[in-house]
Amino acid sequence: MTMDNTDFPFSYNQPEQTTESLKKAIVYKLIFLIGRSPQEASQRDWLNATLYAVRDLVTEGWISTARQSRDEKTRRVYYLSMEYLMGRTLSNALIAEGVYTLAKDALAELDVDLEEIIEKEVDPGLGNGGLGRLAACFMDSIATLAIPGMGYGIRYEYGMFQQAIEDGKQVEKPDAWLEKGAPWEFMRPSKRFNIQFGGHIYFEGKKCVWDSSEEITALAYDQMIPGYDNDSAATLRLWSAHAGDSFNLAEFNRGDYFRAIETRAASENVSRVLYPDDSTWAGRELRLRQEYFLVSASLQDIIKRHKRTHGTVKNLADKVAIHLNDTHPALAIPELMYILVDKEGYDWKTAWDMCRRIFSYTCHTLMSEALETWPVEMMAKNLPRHLQIIFEINDYFLEYVRTYVTTDDDFIRRVSLIEEGDTRKVRMGWLSVVGSHKVNGVAAIHSELMKTSTFADFAHIYPERFTNVTNGITPRRWIAVANPDLSALFDRYIGTEWRRDLSLLTELKAHINDAEVQQAIPAIKRANKQRLADYVKKELGIELSPDALFDVQVKRIHEYKRQILNVLHIVARYNEMLENPEKDWTPRVFILAGKAASAYYAAKQTINLINDVAKIINNDERLQGRLKVVFIPNYSVSLAQIIIPAADISEQISLAGTEASGTSNMKFALNGALTLGTLDGANVEILENVGEDNIFIFGHTVEQVEELRRNGYRPYDIYQSNEQLRRVIDQITSGLFSPNDPHRYQDLLNGLCYHDYYQSFADFQSYVEAQKRVDEKYHDQKAWTNSALQNIVNMSFFSSDRTIEEYAQKIWKIQPLKLN
Repeated sequence: MTMDNTDFPFSYNQPEQTTESLKKAIVYKLIFLIGRSPQEASQRDWLNATLYAVRDLVTEGWISTARQSRDEKTRRVYYLSMEYLMGRTLSNALIAEGVYTLAKDALAELDVDLEEIIEKEVDPGLGNGGLGRLAACFMDSIATLAIPGMGYGIRYEYGMFQQAIEDGKQVEKPDAWLEKGAPWEFMRPSKRFNIQFGGHIYFEGKKCVWDSSEEITALAYDQMIPGYDNDSAATLRLWSAHAGDSFNLAEFNRGDYFRAIETRAASENVSRVLYPDDSTWAGRELRLRQEYFLVSASLQDIIKRHKRTHGTVKNLADKVAIHLNDTHPALAIPELMYILVDKEGYDWKTAWDMCRRIFSYTCHTLMSEALETWPVEMMAKNLPRHLQIIFEINDYFLEYVRTYVTTDDDFIRRVSLIEEGDTRKVRMGWLSVVGSHKVNGVAAIHSELMKTSTFADFAHIYPERFTNVTNGITPRRWIAVANPDLSALFDRYIGTEWRRDLSLLTELKAHINDAEVQQAIPAIKRANKQRLADYVKKELGIELSPDALFDVQVKRIHEYKRQILNVLHIVARYNEMLENPEKDWTPRVFILAGKAASAYYAAKQTINLINDVAKIINNDERLQGRLKVVFIPNYSVSLAQIIIPAADISEQISLAGTEASGTSNMKFALNGALTLGTLDGANVEILENVGEDNIFIFGHTVEQVEELRRNGYRPYDIYQSNEQLRRVIDQITSGLFSPNDPHRYQDLLNGLCYHDYYQSFADFQSYVEAQKRVDEKYHDQKAWTNSALQNIVNMSFFSSDRTIEEYAQKIWKIQPLKLN
């Protein structure tokens, strides 16, 4: 069927569409979908009406893309992720559809300010950190490149939490992001799948039967991800848990109201919260159930769609690629085995061969804590059939190892999917590697370390499986939306196609020395700094000068990311400034943001310390405003869009060998910030691209970190020998920054003095020296501008479009659609 104007009477593909037609569409949605007249509408009403109107623009291409993929029976990729940190929808969709100015003019004629209503949109609480933001960038690129594919996730009712700072401490409050409505999504009542838990298994001959004891329903909600300027869109399908028929009407009629809904409420907890507290057995069990809920609903949906198109699952491995974003969706491997063997009747080996051709896995970490393990006891209680399948996979795999690799018992113990010990555990990272045909790291150094450390044994068994695909970011969100002034500069010099092809940034190299460009870059940065200063003044009451150097570290609070090292330098700098008040100090604003997991004591203490230090420094008049420290609460995508374009320095200071890639480093550099970082993750490749004169590298290398550990790292010796560091530690532990609770940070700092696993002390002096180099360079504003420009024009490699092209070619074996 060919779609025409009778199918879509309001379409911006038609030349007659104008500001007037969009204005009418918005008012129509306001009246007939929201039920408000223009005279009584609030800003949120106008926001939702505009979202509905813009959603109509995207829907035509979305339906056409899905139909074309079905008609052509293309090979498709399904991206499974527990997180999608999407950010606000409206501004991104307006840019993708090319109607930003049109919408602004239409709303202006209705006496509504587009920028003001954009600020009313709530960030979807579907993710927390880099993993979720990367997944969002990937979905944007899949849509823009017209890659046949879908994303699957969970529609969490509450995000991780709203972070508030009270008396310097992190306080977690519910992130009820759905309470204002979600006009961008489509509920799919027909897309329901039953998810089983518990019970027991038994055998009928060789056939294993799972008799479950609990069943909940997964209900689909679809979000469109518009491609940039291509009349196409991808689908992000999110699952919400429903209890199905668990409401007990008989108990309700007897007056036992709470008991009647108890089971229902417990079942629906599966999609209630993004990250349950994993410090308890119950919290970890809920997380396991969430992960299975995601993969079971998604796999059932994939199989149903495939059968509808092809009529069989025999060609499943030829037509379907399933990608595991970290270990969280690793249960998809035994789930597909369960479907193929128990439901579809395939023999075990045929099913396993299909699985290994279908799955691929991205490892995002070298940190053992992030490579999930699940107690066998917990899995036996919740997923007895899947545990049985994992045992069968392990037996099959270990037999292969004994036959073709080695009979060494220690090697076999190391690669077993089951970790033996007081508590037997299933190693989900191991399962992901064994069950996938490709395993990739996310930066060159990370992928190499993955093969030589974490997965060294598996790289010996399956050397052909391991590859690298360096992460990227979408230029639509992180320049076009976040930094419109810089976008306008690009448009003026290299045209508008850079939004689709970031390699065009290299054409700006010919204009680096143009007087207009030399003047525009610092002017754009200052305007962005002023915007952030205005936000900080409004929200926190702290005055910031846009003429100061803005030094920014924004990321999840974690010991390996070493926010504590940042704080130690701030205090050392504070001491130096008080001792040398006449020195020509570069005015500096240190800006930090990020959430600490609710049960992560050391991370929460670090936030408290940052705020205590800020309180003392910001109120010390001797500094004459030349040093400020700001912790901005509730870091989010929308807040990042304000902070990142304002940064002069991007702090990427993780211990070498611990940060898989990072993507904030790419966002900062693309927006003209200079990186201050260790040789870790994508910093290594950023260094290669921008040149050593345009980045500040410090600290031990991966090899030096390991050598220090082998030789017996003694942080207390560094504390004793480094007078500057010792003074800082003594000041904090004596209560200088926490006079009402002098012993508040003794545990935190003693942990550094006697353990310091992430070697903050070892890198302290190198870090301080690097910060001095930052000061020196900032004094020469021309040199600084040149370095900022070198960062901008040399960041084209780090586009998520390039990343997704590599995934499609190297791993998924998928061709983009030739859009009709």
